[in-house]
Amino acid sequence: MSGTEFRNRVVVITGAGSGIGRALALQFAAAGARLALSDVNRAGLDETLAMLAAGCEARGYSVDVSSREAVFAHADEVQRDFGTAHLLINNAGAALVGTIAHTSIEEFEWQIGINLWGVIYGTKAFLPMMLAQRDGCIVNISSVFGLVGFPLQGAYNISKFGVRGFTECLWTELDGTGVRAVCVHPGGIKTNIDKAARLVQAAGKEESIFAKLGDKMLITPPEDCAADIIQGVLSGKRRILTGNKSSTLHWLSRLLPNSYPAIIRLLAR
Repeated sequence: MSGTEFRNRVVVITGAGSGIGRALALQFAAAGARLALSDVNRAGLDETLAMLAAGCEARGYSVDVSSREAVFAHADEVQRDFGTAHLLINNAGAALVGTIAHTSIEEFEWQIGINLWGVIYGTKAFLPMMLAQRDGCIVNISSVFGLVGFPLQGAYNISKFGVRGFTECLWTELDGTGVRAVCVHPGGIKTNIDKAARLVQAAGKEESIFAKLGDKMLITPPEDCAADIIQGVLSGKRRILTGNKSSTLHWLSRLLPNSYPAIIRLLAR
């Protein structure tokens, strides 16, 4: 899809009820794409649908991406309603704040179920139709916390490092198929993820520290992030860095792979 426009292309976006997903939906609608939008929050999804450009062909679907059955059923619905999918953006995600010691197994499972299994399910559900038509692009939203380990984000780190490894594997496996994969590492994007983040049940004073970082770190408008993603897809990028501190953390992970935690502590103050 590199170098093409999006008019009349079928774009599937999960987590489209707010934040980056909503911004992507609005910008793809303006570009003339046909949109299959989903979210677990139907009210937020309906707000996004109401904001789309006049004349945009769009449908909304209530989908819990942590459910294998729901995601595969969603792919069938999209194929029924639109005929196929050209671009899948696995964007739906959630955040969990807690030290590894304070995070229960059930809380790890909840976090990984949404952020990692949601990406795996989405890819497995939509990839066959893309391979069959030898045309498509899968965009998986990782994070800067898929580049560096960050304190109090152990479960989130696991999920986002997993998305990164999964996507980078696809880079090679999809070579020559007409389908490609893109990994996005947003930095501090000003969405409601910090307000919606779940605090582990056994939270202590350590977790209260992270809660204060949101206003300091989350400053890039989601519209800017969406524009970077769309431009990156059009220009054929495999990895897209976008948002506050994204380039900084990327280069820290590459240049100081063993000592970056000391710098992370400074950034987190």
